[in-house]
Amino acid sequence: MNKPRTAIALVLALAVAVAQQHACSLASAAAGPRVIVVGAGMSGISAGKRLSEAGITDLLILEATDHIGGRMHKQNFAGINVEVGANWVEGVNGEKMNPIWPIVNSTLKLRNFRSDFDYLAQNVYKEDGGVYDEAYVQKRIERSDEVEDSGEKLSATLHPSGRDDLSILSMQRLNNHQPNGPSSPVDMVLDYFKYDYEFAEPPRVTSLQSTVPLATFSDFGDDVYFVADQRGYESVVYHLAGQYLKTDKSGNITDPRLQLNKVVREISYSRSGVTVKTEDSSVYQADYVIVSASVGVLQTDLIQFKPQLPTWKILAIYEFDMAVYTKIFVKFPKKFWPEGKGREFFLYASGRRGYYGVWQEFEKQYPGANVLLVTVTDDESRRIEQQSDNQTKAEIVEVLRSMFPGEDVPDATDILVPRWWSNRFYKGTFSNWPIGVNRYEYDQLRAPVGRVYFTGEHTSEHYNGYVHGAYLAGIDSADILINCAQKKLCKYQVQGKYD
Repeated sequence: MNKPRTAIALVLALAVAVAQQHACSLASAAAGPRVIVVGAGMSGISAGKRLSEAGITDLLILEATDHIGGRMHKQNFAGINVEVGANWVEGVNGEKMNPIWPIVNSTLKLRNFRSDFDYLAQNVYKEDGGVYDEAYVQKRIERSDEVEDSGEKLSATLHPSGRDDLSILSMQRLNNHQPNGPSSPVDMVLDYFKYDYEFAEPPRVTSLQSTVPLATFSDFGDDVYFVADQRGYESVVYHLAGQYLKTDKSGNITDPRLQLNKVVREISYSRSGVTVKTEDSSVYQADYVIVSASVGVLQTDLIQFKPQLPTWKILAIYEFDMAVYTKIFVKFPKKFWPEGKGREFFLYASGRRGYYGVWQEFEKQYPGANVLLVTVTDDESRRIEQQSDNQTKAEIVEVLRSMFPGEDVPDATDILVPRWWSNRFYKGTFSNWPIGVNRYEYDQLRAPVGRVYFTGEHTSEHYNGYVHGAYLAGIDSADILINCAQKKLCKYQVQGKYD
């Protein structure tokens, strides 16, 4: 049964390589081709920096919004700047250095705080109020860890191509979490914290082989640091941009090669070049284009490709997942929640999985702000985006009054609900590697189509979904273009599906 699929895979792989070779054989011999970068998030800015370092400086960066940084974005809430998107440097204090960490901690010296999750067993709240017995919760945590350890051992035995991959839920079932995985309120919220809080999708859709163990933590260390600086985590992107784009004395980018509020709607490509059209009817021509739009955007019709992208490329885009991770900030007139060592993170063990389950208080990060953060994902995110903020505020206050029945829990005075899924420029927060997508589809996701190149955190082979993944993906994609434009090494190898 596999032989026809293997043959098709090899034909597709050859088609990609031949198309690339043909396109580049017609490329201009000039040392400095013109490149358009679509999107000024971390990947787009990182790619532009790499191109500039290679001497390709005839760049034009087209950004749909009024700012750079993309999903790294601060917003003022109740008098403080909070991060509506990326918030942590994930993977610190390991054998290798996370490339984002020295920029945050040493170069820019952004305020950051190590997140300590060691006290969760003391902070799991019952649906009808009060906390669960610490010893009981600790046993459930240890059981969850044992299951994950078994999953890690199983993952190591699977074929590197991904052909034998299974979902995390399937692995849990193998370890006697029958039939639907963890099902008690405590087990559900611990499971949600371990997987959904990291990947923004449930274990039933998440690939075991691509996430257990997770390369970010295996490579860079288990620690995570929460960035809480009024300059914003996005200042990392501004710092990188400032290394090749002109700025004024205040650090504002003044370089005409960066154009904001330019919504790309059409990319035409041929063997001789590319033409990019924006919503304001502007037309730009170049030798190459790098598209750093999210995989969620690529799954919509916001950007039309002419000719239509080949079937293998469309399928690779459609098979990957764009997850939704929603950080809801809520302000109160006074504090009623516990503070002190070991109290930063707390869980609500609802019988409804994923219902306002993971909480964080900001005693250290935003002292005196009286702000809580509750995180929801996936279907809950999409549900909440479609209701009013007042409805969400009412639901949150009801949950908190259930958790703290002995406290005087006042009405919230303010709420911030990011709507990433509804935003046509993002359509979610970050990619998640689903079951059924192996290294072959991943290679196709990143593969160029003629003179059209692709980048973004979703094209990072080992670190998709993370800031450092976006940063490294920009470098990798730029290198693929540089190899073709300057070295005439235009063959991009997509291995056969079961190689």
